[in-house]
Amino acid sequence: MTDLPLTFSPEVDAARRDGAPIVALESTIITHGMPFPQNLETAQRVEAEIRSHGAVPATIAVMGGRIHIGLAPAALEALARSTDAMKLSRADIAACLAQGRTGATTVAATMIAARLAGIAVFATGGIGGVHRGAEMSFDISADLQELARTPVTVVAAGAKAILDLPKTLEVLETLGVPVIAFGQDAFPAFWSRSSGLASPLRMDKAAEIAAAHLTRGRLGLDGGQLVANPIPEADEIARDEITPVIEAALAEAEAKGIAAKAVTPFLLARIFEMTKGRSLRSNIALVLSNARLGAAIAAEIIKAGGPHAHCGPRG
Repeated sequence: MTDLPLTFSPEVDAARRDGAPIVALESTIITHGMPFPQNLETAQRVEAEIRSHGAVPATIAVMGGRIHIGLAPAALEALARSTDAMKLSRADIAACLAQGRTGATTVAATMIAARLAGIAVFATGGIGGVHRGAEMSFDISADLQELARTPVTVVAAGAKAILDLPKTLEVLETLGVPVIAFGQDAFPAFWSRSSGLASPLRMDKAAEIAAAHLTRGRLGLDGGQLVANPIPEADEIARDEITPVIEAALAEAEAKGIAAKAVTPFLLARIFEMTKGRSLRSNIALVLSNARLGAAIAAEIIKAGGPHAHCGPRG
């Protein structure tokens, strides 16, 4: 395990030594989610939110042939200014490392890196899933398979609302991934608190989610769990308001032949324009909310005294 290409920031390394709760964060929201300097400011806000709730943030990215677990301020700014960062999933993280390129981690790649670093909890915006028209395109995010194989608890505001949510839930069920709505029965839909679909599971306390994470480990079950945390009421865009906007953006993407990894960034940019920036404000609010819940779950895992959350190699 000592030859893994992991570099821990001083803050994360200290947290590992002290047994403090750590929350992993992805980096595609920085490189592919919004322009500079708003991306840097948002990343700093999310990290500060985790610190203010008693945990340590570990933003993950590939730089200089190493997987960085936590980014020092200068490295975070360098990533935010990057214009050619690869968007990394399971398929290309090794190639990015081998070529010494800069790469930002998606949900799948962040889960892989978090597991290598011994980090149990990861907070993000929304997971990828089954794209609309997948029965023809076969466009299904690697995030779903990663949730089925990598033992990390992922806190998100459900799956991105631009996806086929019923099919996404069906695939998660087939793969045996626990889908836990936090504090409500409905499965949330990113910008909206409800997708109109029932969540398979509901939990109302961070301690329950932590206990489920630890119990899965004791049972030897593969994979992680998806915690679907609804966006705060004050920040949501109601489903009947956002749905026509999403449909218009999807139609435009299809007309322009946009596919694969380019689809999500294009759709989010168009929805931002059509909502006059409101979608991005809601996006930031839900990421901050997920960071808070992630910090609470990470703290409960440590407090439960089960298998130590930070069992990965030191770097």
